[in-house]
Amino acid sequence: MPEFSRRLALVYAAACAAAPLSASAQPDWPARPIRIIVAYPAGGVSDVVARALGEKLAQRLGTPVVVDNKAGAGGTIGMDAVAKAAPDGYTLGFSAISPLVLNPHLGKPPFDPEHDIAPVASVMYSPVLLLGTPALKARDFPGLIADAKAHPGQVRWATSGLASLGHLMLEHIIQGTGVQITHVPYKGGGQQLNDALSGQFEVLSTNAGPAVMQHIKAGKLHPLAVGAPRRLQALPNVPTLQELKLPAANLDSVFGIFAPAAMPAPILERLNAEINAALAQPDLRARMEASDNVPTGGTAAQFRRQIAAESESNARIIRAANIRLN
Repeated sequence: MPEFSRRLALVYAAACAAAPLSASAQPDWPARPIRIIVAYPAGGVSDVVARALGEKLAQRLGTPVVVDNKAGAGGTIGMDAVAKAAPDGYTLGFSAISPLVLNPHLGKPPFDPEHDIAPVASVMYSPVLLLGTPALKARDFPGLIADAKAHPGQVRWATSGLASLGHLMLEHIIQGTGVQITHVPYKGGGQQLNDALSGQFEVLSTNAGPAVMQHIKAGKLHPLAVGAPRRLQALPNVPTLQELKLPAANLDSVFGIFAPAAMPAPILERLNAEINAALAQPDLRARMEASDNVPTGGTAAQFRRQIAAESESNARIIRAANIRLN
């Protein structure tokens, strides 16, 4: 077992061993409102999904569920608030897993991802689209690679920033194909999308979403590949990077519910069961899929293993590509 996975398993086992005593002190959980800290601004797709999930959990648990947005530092501020909250089952977090599997390899976060945070349940994955702009002549992924080989360094790939998921995808593709592609890091996605539409660079990597899909349907951007476990229903003819024999680059944004690490195991198990039940409801799934996000679910143990594996993969590519924030 990799070292990260082994240590994470030991931490969780210790928390479980202490849980019965803690849980016995709260036999009536939940007895008051539950707060979900969303690590991103209000109004975004992640916020909308968190609120929809919170509504379902409130119905199932019989107590109000309040969303509290704490955005900043790529999700680190919100997750730090979760890590430092009382482990009593009344404070949870909703975030992508990047504050646990990416940010720690680029700097020292204010919390320990292994010891301070407990994964509760995977909620969804947000596919990452690889798109050609009007500046790219190629109309598929093999054409992109052929162009990059014929013109080393001239193909420009825009991402939402240094060490972003799109940047890691690019580095995996560079390693897997041997091409030279120039990275163009932006600070966020708004200006990046505007510049893509005007052909300021050849390639764009971005999360799937309604605005991006509208530009694809209008023919302003053309999809080359997708980072996702399977092809998207909205883009059935677009292959995943796994299908294109680049499994390491087949990255997507995974989101889930988290808790302070010492939360009693019975509460964690109850939350996991209720989240899975909520994700199985057709109306919630439809709301998520309408924004091109795919519901996931599963056990807490499966989610922990996924986080550990992705953290180790990110560490390798960050070292190999010598990615630095400063």
